Amino acid sequence: MMYDAKFTFKAKVWLYEDDSAWHFVSVPVKIAKQINGLYAGLERGWGSFPVAVTIGATTWKTSIFPDKKTGTFLFPLKAEVRKKENVSVGKIVSIVVSVCV
Repeated sequence: MMYDAKFTFKAKVWLYEDDSAWHFVSVPVKIAKQINGLYAGLERGWGSFPVAVTIGATTWKTSIFPDKKTGTFLFPLKAEVRKKENVSVGKIVSIVVSVCV
């Protein structure tokens, strides 16, 4: 069975606290609760969901991962996207996340 839902929001880009330099975006808690409600039982490894993310004119496939500390999901923001869309740590970006399971 395949479901597809789109969620639009704004969020701040943040840097993971270690030497890896991974950039992330956290999904707002309200949207995370909606995703959990719609797709409960369809999670993949580590409780993740496959998604397509759009920032600006760039769309790519990734996964959202649960973050127990904040009660939401987060996803990595790869360097190629950051460069194309001029995104840096602390910048608030408009995002569309399409869940595909």
